[in-house]
Amino acid sequence: MAQFKYVPNLNYSKIKLKIMISFSKSSNPAFSDKFLKNTSSISQSAGTMTIQGTVNKTAIMLLLVVLSATYTWKIYFEATEPSAAMPWMIGGMIGGLIAAIITIFKKEWSAYTAPLYAILEGLFLGGISAFFEAMYPGLVMQAVGLTFSVFFALLFFYKTGIIKATNKFKMGVVAATGGIGVIYLLSWILGMFGIFMPMIHGNGIFGIGFSIFVVIIAALNLVLDFDFIEKGSQSGLPKYMEWYGAFGLMVTLVWLYIEILRLLSKLASRD
Repeated sequence: MAQFKYVPNLNYSKIKLKIMISFSKSSNPAFSDKFLKNTSSISQSAGTMTIQGTVNKTAIMLLLVVLSATYTWKIYFEATEPSAAMPWMIGGMIGGLIAAIITIFKKEWSAYTAPLYAILEGLFLGGISAFFEAMYPGLVMQAVGLTFSVFFALLFFYKTGIIKATNKFKMGVVAATGGIGVIYLLSWILGMFGIFMPMIHGNGIFGIGFSIFVVIIAALNLVLDFDFIEKGSQSGLPKYMEWYGAFGLMVTLVWLYIEILRLLSKLASRD
């Protein structure tokens, strides 16, 4: 059980920051009419945003994540001391955060910062995934499978109109995401003073229930991403917004994957 408790501590700041990035990114649809109008007025000499272009760039970012994740994964399992992967993992975590913040505030740079974010994020994900895999063999493949299953399920629900990105839906998801961010931030601050919150990070019924709730909210953030990409392409946003749309989708997928990984680890630790 001591090992299990260590995992949330390692991820306090990372999960909190991913949620805050997701919150910042997901806030765009809340004022999308104004945002789309202002951005679409920019010169279109370089082309406009398309759904297919965004899909292609998302695929490129996924490939970059997998390649860099493989690097730290191999370091963890092939090194005589698994902690050899830690500097790469921490560097990827901090570097990914910096790249994400730059992308959020400088969207026109996203063609460069979004791929960089994917590479750095992969370094972190490879290390943390290897850590979980060492504790619970087979867990990572389950988490990957569930993450993409949720992704395609939400895409289906969105395209068929089962889930619609209404203003009330958007504000509800953004509010819930922000609330989770506050809880993680409080947990992170208390952790620095040696005060931990086992009720949400432990493997008890309440802790598992909290993780399920977070996974649901992370999944619903995908709908905000789909809506932003669709409206952006319809409004003729600049071509670089394809990278920004792919970046936003990647942020949510990373958050969703981490939360599913933590949920599965809680369930596995009860056996």
